[in-house]
Amino acid sequence: MKTGMTIAVLGATGMVGSRVVDEARTRGHRVLALSRKPSREHPGEHPGDAHVTPVAVDADDAHALREALAGSPSHRAADAVVLSVRTTPVDEEFLAGTTRTVLDLAARFGIRALVVGGAGALRSPGDRHLLVADDPAYVPADIRAVAAAGVSQLRTCQSHPDADYVYLSPPALLAPGERTGRYRRGTDTLLHSADGPSWISAEDLAVAAVDELETPGPDRLITVVHDGERRST
Repeated sequence: MKTGMTIAVLGATGMVGSRVVDEARTRGHRVLALSRKPSREHPGEHPGDAHVTPVAVDADDAHALREALAGSPSHRAADAVVLSVRTTPVDEEFLAGTTRTVLDLAARFGIRALVVGGAGALRSPGDRHLLVADDPAYVPADIRAVAAAGVSQLRTCQSHPDADYVYLSPPALLAPGERTGRYRRGTDTLLHSADGPSWISAEDLAVAAVDELETPGPDRLITVVHDGERRST
């Protein structure tokens, strides 16, 4: 298991990215929190805490990303990078371009890249020949563009065989919630929880992301789902 890493998180103030920052920090890793408007909520420097360094970076600025990952007098070079960015409204070209840049840099620096993608890139559990993005049972027409962007992002990853990457697809439902540390891992097919829904909290998705960085598996496309019954609120 890899310990004491420096993990760059691009999209560090987002729903998933902020939780990856917290999870990695709690486990003793150093974190480069990369975002357009860095948060100062993680001062670090406390005994036993990982040092979190906020870094102002636009996701579409390849030069700034390269400088952030390469290290500087203010922070160490990254051992791994997590890409967790989204746009509203969805911008498929931006997402694919940013993914391509991150994978190019990861290959150049010899570091692992974990791309937090979308459920649409997975196969439908009812028909392995059908992607979730094309299955109306999971993706209604009004969010089809979002699902299609996730598929494009995975295709971008697959066109970079020289990069050490893993594409992490969440299940159908992803929202802030409780950190339980309980999840079930799969590969290219959407998973359902024991109580029926295909869901996970953003906190537990972050657990799975850091687990994968600490102990990399052999698969380049993985997914996770909550393992256990969903608590009512």
